[in-house]
Amino acid sequence: MTRAYIGLGSNLGDRLANLEAAIEALDWGGSRAAVRSPVYETEPVGGPPDQPRYMNMVIGVDTDLDVRDLFERCQGVEAALGREREGAQRWGPRTIDIDILLFGDVVVDERDLVVPHPRMLQRGFVLVPLADIDPSARIPGYGSVAEARAALDGSLGVALVAR
Repeated sequence: MTRAYIGLGSNLGDRLANLEAAIEALDWGGSRAAVRSPVYETEPVGGPPDQPRYMNMVIGVDTDLDVRDLFERCQGVEAALGREREGAQRWGPRTIDIDILLFGDVVVDERDLVVPHPRMLQRGFVLVPLADIDPSARIPGYGSVAEARAALDGSLGVALVAR
């Protein structure tokens, strides 16, 4: 059993319902959503300037899947919840975004999958909720989540929505 941390975000439709639907869809068949962060509202990073604000959270999933199978499940859940990748603008609006942030102490560097998530160290909307649920989690090649969160300069850019 491996503990994976997964970032969830939504800025289209019923954002909270999208997050809940993603958690429910990830919580089956060898994977269990064991812990969840509060929900935060954040400004979009990149993409078109006029897109709606995101709701973001992180969940800890205990899984028997390997990292590739979990990644494929995440992509399947995104598709089932209406995320369209074909022709979509990079960092554009989406019903759901699901990213594997950490997968135990596994490091993956493949064309379509990089773990730890390659931009997590720059994103308050990832590090704040992740620090809420496991500040001592280790980021391979870096240090603890708490250290990464403390290293973010300026505003973290997150507003608590729901616990």
